[in-house]
Amino acid sequence: MSSDALYQELILEHNRKPRNFGEIEGADRVVEGRNPLCGDEVRLSLKLDGDRIADVKFVSPPGKGCAISKASASLMTAAVKGKPTAEAERLFESFHKLVRGELSEDEQRALGSLRAFAGVAKFPMRVKCASLAWHALHSALAGGAGEVTTDDRAHGPPATEGA
Repeated sequence: MSSDALYQELILEHNRKPRNFGEIEGADRVVEGRNPLCGDEVRLSLKLDGDRIADVKFVSPPGKGCAISKASASLMTAAVKGKPTAEAERLFESFHKLVRGELSEDEQRALGSLRAFAGVAKFPMRVKCASLAWHALHSALAGGAGEVTTDDRAHGPPATEGA
């Protein structure tokens, strides 16, 4: 089985059985993320313990999240849970470069299972799907609350992503 097929299976598995799916009671920060282009929505809740992410969960309303968006949120929460916020921000930057096709093979390998999204760079319309939850996390870590969209120039991805 090729590595592309393995990564595709990982994405499908996280879509079918997402990790950290749900809401955090008494969350420190909650951010709603929307991708108006395709209708994806995600609600990210974050619980902090000082500068560490104590807990992170997401929900996506039925019919409001594609497989890539949901799997990305699942893998993201697993990757950042328990990590210092500065490390989560570095992962955000690396993931963003990954889905835009800007990382070397070595840099991709360093991302572990998140590397499954490297192929998204071949499909610019899907970059916003893969990065939606990450932008919600970025906003939450910056102290944001409320909503972030993939069309929001202050918090969302650059205009050159997606359509």
